[in-house]
Amino acid sequence: MGPTAVPASPASKSERIVAIDVLRGFAVLGILIVNIQGFARVASAYMNPASGRALEAADLWTWAGIYLFADTKFISIFSLLFGAGIAMMSERMARRGVSGTGLHYRRQLWLLVFGLVHAYLIWHGDILVTYALCGFLLYPLRNLEPRKLLWIGGCMVGFVVLLWGVAQLSIPYWPETDRVAAAAEWAPSREDLDAEIAAFRGGFGDQVAVRAPIALALQTAALLGMLLWRAGGMMLVGMALYKLGVLAAERSTAFYRRMVFVGLGAGLPLAAAGTAYKIHVDFAWDRAMFQGGLFNYVGSIGVFLGYLGLVMLVVKAGRLPGLQRRLAATGRMAFTNYITQSLICAFVFYGHGLGMFERVGGPGQVAIVAGIWALQLIWSPWWLARFRFGPLEWLWRSAAYRKRQPMRI
Repeated sequence: MGPTAVPASPASKSERIVAIDVLRGFAVLGILIVNIQGFARVASAYMNPASGRALEAADLWTWAGIYLFADTKFISIFSLLFGAGIAMMSERMARRGVSGTGLHYRRQLWLLVFGLVHAYLIWHGDILVTYALCGFLLYPLRNLEPRKLLWIGGCMVGFVVLLWGVAQLSIPYWPETDRVAAAAEWAPSREDLDAEIAAFRGGFGDQVAVRAPIALALQTAALLGMLLWRAGGMMLVGMALYKLGVLAAERSTAFYRRMVFVGLGAGLPLAAAGTAYKIHVDFAWDRAMFQGGLFNYVGSIGVFLGYLGLVMLVVKAGRLPGLQRRLAATGRMAFTNYITQSLICAFVFYGHGLGMFERVGGPGQVAIVAGIWALQLIWSPWWLARFRFGPLEWLWRSAAYRKRQPMRI
């Protein structure tokens, strides 16, 4: 006899996996140290930190540290966990005897709506639209065995290496107009930079007029050139690692130690080489854009696996229990915390708030990040001691389940 069907509902507290919540909290906090550069500076500075200014030593060292230890690493973990979440929900619905397909696509549809609002009205660097689109496309693969998921996911991630490699080799053959356009996008003119700065220090309408085309470019050209392949591939890898018990701290201590030593041992030197190379070529677009970026792109795979292993070792050993509880609460409210980070940074840097856009250097940005981390580590457990979900988690679930979810504990 099959399982008795029960109404579809969100995961209960007893169904949650603490290790995954801790890892998700670690990831959503880590993402901010990278994202803040997209709030504080002109859009071109995310790839080319020398855009529009001569870097002071403190700014250069701050950029190098973030690029080496954080850039592409934390977003990889976040993408991994999004894929794991799809597999977990599908598995939970199957145990309850309920089809999760309709629920999944409603969740993705609402995530797409939230992501579009975030991208066009708050911050152009949104990742939720990418996750929603990948979730639409990859859901049919959720029941594949882990080996196949790892193979397909690895090929998707690796496709970007091939794509960027071909792009780098083809640069000498580009028409001169394309080379000029690429150089102008990498390092815009002073006039264009001043216009962007004035817009983001100006009113909300001025910001949207500049933000919209940047967001559209990320959701089209950047999506096809990297985001779809990297995020989608990592989501499939996350499904596989969930099924293998890696994300639940179920493997041996020796297994996670190998992840740490091999991952960091292989990944950090590659990321460091990419960091040094970009500085060495003075961030020249024809060498730093593709060739320089590939070192970190590949190296980040090892680094994020090393971070994953470290977090699982801490969870398995029961170390830092207070910090674990706070990270787990932060992870349970990852959606709310991600958007809250954007709202705080938009207020600090944009004209409808403090207007600090292009006025805060690297060390100052790190200080702001530390303050937001402290705030979210404090408020997340406080909130969840009183409510079942974070505010946006509650809204998302109520919309997806088409039923108002109970909020208070």
